[in-house]
Amino acid sequence: MMAFSEQMEADLSMIEPVLRRCFQDREPRAGLYEAMTYSLLAGGKRIRPILTLETCRMCGGNPEQALPFACAVEMIHTYSLIHDDLPCMDDDDLRRGRPTNHKVFGEAMAVLAGDGLLTAAFELALSARDLEPGRMVAATACLAAAAGDRGMVGGQALDIAAEGRGISQKELEQLQTLKTGALISAAAEIGCIVAGGSREQREAVSLYARKLGRAFQIRDDMLDVEGDEKTLGKTVGSDNANEKATFVTMLGLNACRDVVSRLTEEAVSALSQFEHPEFLHRLAETLIDRKK
Repeated sequence: MMAFSEQMEADLSMIEPVLRRCFQDREPRAGLYEAMTYSLLAGGKRIRPILTLETCRMCGGNPEQALPFACAVEMIHTYSLIHDDLPCMDDDDLRRGRPTNHKVFGEAMAVLAGDGLLTAAFELALSARDLEPGRMVAATACLAAAAGDRGMVGGQALDIAAEGRGISQKELEQLQTLKTGALISAAAEIGCIVAGGSREQREAVSLYARKLGRAFQIRDDMLDVEGDEKTLGKTVGSDNANEKATFVTMLGLNACRDVVSRLTEEAVSALSQFEHPEFLHRLAETLIDRKK
């Protein structure tokens, strides 16, 4: 079995070439593809596509079959970041150490770049022609539900509505479960679907990813307060500037550290039925103290 870092590199070596090739051979569209690839290829941790490949592997499937879906998840995540950075949303100037998309290409083109990535994601997902049709439909439906009004978009709407007003911890948990957690959960669940995993396995990886997603978001909230802008590659303090409720503002940093540790333990426990969950255990543990 590969060491954790080696497996991460192996997964990235599968993901990155697919993302680089996505729009290479397409006829120019007035700078649209340049704007799309500017953000898509800007780096990042690629946690979501790695989750798709590794849950597929853990459930006994072939990660190559999950690769189109893994990259589709990353496209949707990237589109959400482009739109999230817009002046009408969070109005951020820096993302992954570079000017945000709208700062380089303008607001209108940034909106179109996000739209293009969203639709291209489903085109890519449906290109997995060597996959049994029922699994393809189920995986694509899972992705659509997580990206739309019942998932990420719904969470973003709640986030906008919450700015400048007090919300309860329950409301904040729902907001973040949808905005951040839905796509992370879908990324893991899709890997299980592609592998032909059982309902019990699908529920287990979904629970793992929901716990992981909450811990990930709380750690993000913490980094917005105590992180270093150069290390993070994005502006710190934006949550406070936008008057957003976060777990840090509700609980404080020390309590947030405890919650992240608890959620990580619960995520690890969710995978007890699997024979080889070691990679996903280690992934959860590495996110506890991440600096970016």
